[in-house]
Amino acid sequence: MKDKVYVDLPPFTGRNVPIAEIAKAMGKDAQYIRVAIQKGLLKFGVAMKMDNSSEFSYYCSDRKVWEETGYFRDVTEAKVG
Repeated sequence: MKDKVYVDLPPFTGRNVPIAEIAKAMGKDAQYIRVAIQKGLLKFGVAMKMDNSSEFSYYCSDRKVWEETGYFRDVTEAKVG
């Protein structure tokens, strides 16, 4: 019989992790992260360009960022106090 391993997951909230925060955690430039998301190379985020706009909007959920990079920052603890 195999032993079961239980892992406590971080307290995900679905927050949009800022590109600058992800870049710092990965040791990359923010523009590198943006372009890689746009090209589909980084799977933890989505880039959306609205009609009549030249700018992209990004959404990177805390869970997806953690799953792909191992990075997580608990913002619930930061707000307490």
